[in-house]
Amino acid sequence: MKSESVFFEKETVGKSREEWYNRHALQKEKQQTERGYSMAFEFESRVRYSETGPDQKLTLVSLVDYFQDSSTFQSEDCGAGMNYLYEHDAAWMILSWQIDILRRPVLGEKIYAQTWPYGFKMFYGYRNYALLDANRNYLAKANSIWVLMNTKTGKPMKVPPEHANSYGLEEKLDMEYGSRKMKIPEESVKMEPFPVCHYHLDTNHHVNNGQYIRMAEEYLPAGFEASRLVVEYRQQAHLHDVIVPYVHQEENRVAVSLCDEEGKPYALLNLIRRESHKEGPLAGDLL
Repeated sequence: MKSESVFFEKETVGKSREEWYNRHALQKEKQQTERGYSMAFEFESRVRYSETGPDQKLTLVSLVDYFQDSSTFQSEDCGAGMNYLYEHDAAWMILSWQIDILRRPVLGEKIYAQTWPYGFKMFYGYRNYALLDANRNYLAKANSIWVLMNTKTGKPMKVPPEHANSYGLEEKLDMEYGSRKMKIPEESVKMEPFPVCHYHLDTNHHVNNGQYIRMAEEYLPAGFEASRLVVEYRQQAHLHDVIVPYVHQEENRVAVSLCDEEGKPYALLNLIRRESHKEGPLAGDLL
């Protein structure tokens, strides 16, 4: 069933981002009135042993995997998944993440992963994510920006109305939204370069966005726990490309720039330390 509530808008001079989101909010209200149900996607899970670190808590990379899986499942369920994209020579490429971590769930804990798009504009898709505990309290919130690419030309392509109509829209998640634009800190230390391996790649034959986060975690000091992760993706890395890391550390922040051999970034990552970390329950307390 196609939704007439999905809102498309061309780039218009003088039209503010606030006006654009307000229009989307009105469309979302109309959608829910007509349909009587939410278009947000959700799936239930438990934190697996393979998804935890030495502290028995969900790792940052596993959190991103839950978010990626939820949007993949939603796309498959609404007929806009991998087969649709292959048939139309299209692929969604992520431009940025902002992930706010309120609490990392522990081994065996029941969790719910949610996602929904809140807007489409020209080539771009705007999508929120959330991870909730068994009592429906937020564990993490995320914002992401995607671009739809033509896999034959390598250029952005406009989101077809029928593709976006299959999703519908939801309201923008209540969270703090920062800028996605980043730059390499001047005082960064060059680390040992390494090649892209097969296990870094996804179905688009480039390094999966979550793998850049895994790479960056190698440069975090002992005991560092992030309360916010911001990532900007600049270019794709492919098999056997060489990645040159640059690391900048402050008391409460680590910035990792993953670059090519010419110093051009593949991905820029900024991790903010949790200022007053309170230990949550261990896995056995919730089993």
